[in-house]
Amino acid sequence: MQTERKLDEFKNEPFTDFSLVENQELMKAAIEEVTAELGREYPVIIDGEKIELEQKFESINPSDKSQVVGIFSDADSDAENLVTRAIDAATIAFETWRNVPAGERAEYLFKAAEIIRERKHYYSAWMVLEVGKTWAEADGDTAEAIDFLEFYGREMIRWAEEQPITPSPLPEKNNFEYIPLGVGAIIPPWNFPLAIMAGMTMSAVVTGNTTVLKPSPDAPTIAYKFMEVLEEVGLPKGIVNFVVGSGIKVGEEMVKSPKTRFISFTGSKAVGLHIYEEAAKTREGQKWMKRVVAEMGGKDAIVVADDADIDEAASGVVAAAFGFQGQKCSACSRLIVDEKVHDELIQKVVDLTRRLKLGKPNESDTSVAAVINQNSFDKATNYIKTGKDEGGEVVIGGAADDAEGYYIQPTIITGVNPHDTIEQEEIFAPVLAVIKAKDYDHALEIANDTDYGLTGAVYSQSEERLNQARLDFHVGNLYLNRKCTGALVGVHPFGGFNMSGTDSKAGGREYLLQFMQGKSIAEKV
Repeated sequence: MQTERKLDEFKNEPFTDFSLVENQELMKAAIEEVTAELGREYPVIIDGEKIELEQKFESINPSDKSQVVGIFSDADSDAENLVTRAIDAATIAFETWRNVPAGERAEYLFKAAEIIRERKHYYSAWMVLEVGKTWAEADGDTAEAIDFLEFYGREMIRWAEEQPITPSPLPEKNNFEYIPLGVGAIIPPWNFPLAIMAGMTMSAVVTGNTTVLKPSPDAPTIAYKFMEVLEEVGLPKGIVNFVVGSGIKVGEEMVKSPKTRFISFTGSKAVGLHIYEEAAKTREGQKWMKRVVAEMGGKDAIVVADDADIDEAASGVVAAAFGFQGQKCSACSRLIVDEKVHDELIQKVVDLTRRLKLGKPNESDTSVAAVINQNSFDKATNYIKTGKDEGGEVVIGGAADDAEGYYIQPTIITGVNPHDTIEQEEIFAPVLAVIKAKDYDHALEIANDTDYGLTGAVYSQSEERLNQARLDFHVGNLYLNRKCTGALVGVHPFGGFNMSGTDSKAGGREYLLQFMQGKSIAEKV
């Protein structure tokens, strides 16, 4: 596959305007189409071979627990053997794939982006039903997947160009180039099951690596649908191997294998640290120190100063705290507000939150749907109880119901103190902790006083205060006078500090370097 297309400058995929009736009808039709496909069985894919296993597990619609989205061959039942086969297949495929020209590799990404763009609502509908995304959230996820494919394809072509070096004083010809690493373990999360999964997988592929993809057991169907896209564009076998398990066994085998050259992970702090520790161990037959690219979440804060536009701040807080049920690593889970405007702001935030509709995500007017699973539901309800036990006051929400789906009302808890449990620990649910600060300096101090450092936002009309945030707010993605969610590929390279991970800066111009190594070549002339 040779690429001869003239590439336009990268532009972000536009979001769908669901206020238009024609777009509403298209989305309804896509949901009907996907609903007709629910409950199908899906295999493991190794070296292009589709393997049915006796042991299965089900992917369930979190907003309707009676609905089985997909039934999957459970590779945890034979994890060591299947992972070994997948890594061996990827190792063999690497020997040829690494020498495929960058432009040709990029063409597979561009073709995949075209397919997803043409069937945008179809892929969004899978996310509505499999992970509980509302229409707008699912559409944003699909658009981001397209962006990653388009952006990383262009970036690989750029990195394959002649790289600048200092002219040698010696009579020699010199050049510097980037080469791929090898076989990568790709372990994406369930909360951006198309965008992050596709971005993590294809950033490794376009740089010349081969992969074993283990999607989350909470979102395997959308990952399989992406595998179908890769098959449709003709990606050679063995480059992406699909091995999904119901638990941790597959991931453990991938991480520990001496043939794995790098691990790309997005998920919780606990799992990320475990992967980091295991990857640091050299095992028999291992010839390298493994690279780990990890994005591990956050305890993100929006700081509201006493001179802020209160209406703008309230709107940004509600969107960032409760979009996709707060299940974003960038979500606002802490609102830190100057005591002088605390009461005014909280009243506006509560009023806006009261307007949110809690319901099934397949309904167009739903604002907040169910959290992903029983564990997440139980964890969130326990945190709400802990917040009250430690002296917080639930001013709205707090109720939960898991009879039909895992529904938790958007919940705001005021009177939270620095170092309280819900002020420090990631909840990953529609629960917002409100902390009152004495002044702006105190607010920034509270904001920085966590183990994390992913996103943060400041609302203030003072340029001096905004500059102070630029210098002192220790997060990888800082937003001024806007919400702390909604990073765009290429516009806001994404990744955080401290226990938020390795600051990967996904969607940034340096991201692909994590999957390559530099080679300097000098020839005497």
